[in-house]
Amino acid sequence: MPSHLSADRPAAQPPGRGSVDALISQMRRLKGDVDAVRRDAHGDGSDPQERWQRALCDLALHQLDDLGAHLAQLRDGHPAPSPVPEPSAAAPAPPDGGSLLSRVGSAEWNLLTDRASWSAELYRILGRDPGTPPLTLDELPALVLDEDRPKLTAMVTECLVDARPIDGEFRVVRPDGEVRTVHMMGEPVLDTDGGTASMWAVLRDVSELRRRRRAVSETRDSLRHHRQREQTEHRLAVELQEAVLPPWRGSLRLPQRGPETLDLAARYLPSAAGAPIGGDWYDALELPGGETLLSVGDLTGHGVAATSGMATLLGAVRGMAVVGTAPGLLMSCLNQLLDATVQPALGSAVCCRYRPETRTLTWAQAGHPAPLLYRGGTGRGLPAPHGVPLGATSGAVYGQAEETLDAGDVLLLYTGGLVPGRSGSPGAAEADGGAGTAARNPLLGLAPRFAEARTAQDCVRLVMEEFGGSEREDDACVLVARVIG
Repeated sequence: MPSHLSADRPAAQPPGRGSVDALISQMRRLKGDVDAVRRDAHGDGSDPQERWQRALCDLALHQLDDLGAHLAQLRDGHPAPSPVPEPSAAAPAPPDGGSLLSRVGSAEWNLLTDRASWSAELYRILGRDPGTPPLTLDELPALVLDEDRPKLTAMVTECLVDARPIDGEFRVVRPDGEVRTVHMMGEPVLDTDGGTASMWAVLRDVSELRRRRRAVSETRDSLRHHRQREQTEHRLAVELQEAVLPPWRGSLRLPQRGPETLDLAARYLPSAAGAPIGGDWYDALELPGGETLLSVGDLTGHGVAATSGMATLLGAVRGMAVVGTAPGLLMSCLNQLLDATVQPALGSAVCCRYRPETRTLTWAQAGHPAPLLYRGGTGRGLPAPHGVPLGATSGAVYGQAEETLDAGDVLLLYTGGLVPGRSGSPGAAEADGGAGTAARNPLLGLAPRFAEARTAQDCVRLVMEEFGGSEREDDACVLVARVIG
């Protein structure tokens, strides 16, 4: 049988004051640390993880406040009994942020005399008029919500009949209609014959504690849902990107027939681990008549929206290039397409047409880093024709440039996120004007190593060795074309 109280059991003595004071000091330091963490979790409330962190801190602070009150009681010994308020006094609800003492009441029910005694705090917790007599055990369920009454009845019965301690919660309805959650703990008091003489109980208003725990649970569920949605969107974005970007991963030669070809290789580099997929793309396509289309680009944003927008732009580039649209006019059409979209977006791109018979590269750019040309162990950026970012200005006109390539030349197209510290945003490339030095663009420092590379794939591998391992803020693409002939 569980332990129970005896009516003549001597009162326990409080522990040493010094040891409890030390615990109180530790609790205060811990509370200060938790409060500092809570202040650091600042924000506008839009981030689910921030809301969950603040709810956890609020719950921890609430429980530390109660712990401090418990320790203070332990240090000071048994508190003096609270006087019962005058009958005319009101019994306001204990405030949510009130002290622990205002949220803890006690009661004793004498089974021999059928009399009950309540503390003043219990009157306040239950919202009862102090002028009314305390309720008996038979009357107490009248305050309890209908669905919680069986629980209270079972706890009291087990305590009185089987001498089991009471430890459970139920909800009470105050006279003003407010519902409060009460945690009840108690034990029977036995007489000298071993019979139950009375039952005492401590009742604590845990409404605020339960509210804070619900807040933690709700914000945790919201955070879990948010992360699941992010994972789903990330998977969709990856699948869409893989479906749109060219399927080849090794070297490719275009056009596929003839002595004058381009040896091609490309790579997509994701941003930091766990970051959403961006709107970067690369493409190489053999066009009617034997010309080759080369393009790279970047659409602002991340996730499914950016990837689907990228797919739209890349499809438009391929379609217009196949029908013979010149790079400058193609950029103007892309700008018009972005300008007409329902959701405003900015993009940047480079589009090149390579004619193998004359080794002529005709190209245009829209707010994008210019292609880099490597020849004889040196590298330079191609002088860039005028071109504002896509979607920035309605009716924009884009310039066009030509460059004659030599056998053995290496052309490198890339998006702005490839090089750490260089902005990948549309329009950032216009400040460079197409020209560049190794100091301004570290990619040009690869020129001596490119001169020794035998294939475009070797060049991409060199780029990856130099820049692929960096913790980049944005994703990136690199496309290398080596002139064969």
